[in-house]
Amino acid sequence: MAERSRAATAASNLAGETLGNVELSSSHGAVRAYVAEPDGPGPFAGVIVLHEAYGLNDDIRAHADRVAAAGYLAIAPDLYTRGGPARCLVRTMVAATRGQGPAFADIDACRAWLCDHARSNGRVGVVGFCMGGGFALACAGQGRYDVVAPNYGPVPRHAERVLQEACPVVGSYGGDDWMLRGHARRLEAALVRAGVDHDVKEYPGASHSFMSRHTTGFATAMDRVLQTRYSPEAADDAWARILAFFERRLDSSGSRPDSATD
Repeated sequence: MAERSRAATAASNLAGETLGNVELSSSHGAVRAYVAEPDGPGPFAGVIVLHEAYGLNDDIRAHADRVAAAGYLAIAPDLYTRGGPARCLVRTMVAATRGQGPAFADIDACRAWLCDHARSNGRVGVVGFCMGGGFALACAGQGRYDVVAPNYGPVPRHAERVLQEACPVVGSYGGDDWMLRGHARRLEAALVRAGVDHDVKEYPGASHSFMSRHTTGFATAMDRVLQTRYSPEAADDAWARILAFFERRLDSSGSRPDSATD
């Protein structure tokens, strides 16, 4: 069971969500995470929010807040907890590509935290951005999650095999994303061949990271280098699709797959 210790700084915002920080215990050590919870008795489904290569920043916290405002228990782990970006970036990105590594233990600790929550309905989804989108796709076939949303996440080379037993997938990609050209089509084709319930959309004119409002100096500098930019219309449409897709699959009437039980 994940150990749970809410930070003393937790507070309630104007929308009624409880915001704060937790420290979990995974099989590879401690992992910090940001939590946003909706007001009310529940039960609520849980959603794990996975960050880009830039780490757990204000942009990712805002995504978690948005998920909580939609009525989900949201938790965003810092996948760089044990070493920071300088030491963890490369190995974490490699883990996302290979589908194995310590980051998956950290993600699973978040899943356990959500399922153990007193207001949980037992269902858990994953939404990820960039690197986090790659993790979301890797999680899809584990049998532990009810739905995943990879946003401009790299599609694995052997996607059809990786996604053969996947949960439902809602994916969003930018038509002007030079780093992931063709990935939306590859994902769509793999999911069709695997018979997986899905909604994949590519947005013309949108770049990589089109759902993120980067505010830190490093991230905004990288936006200029990588030619990435926030696209409000595409981002709003992607969020509308994600939340509608999640609502149909994370309601309180069902239970988690047997394979998801520890």
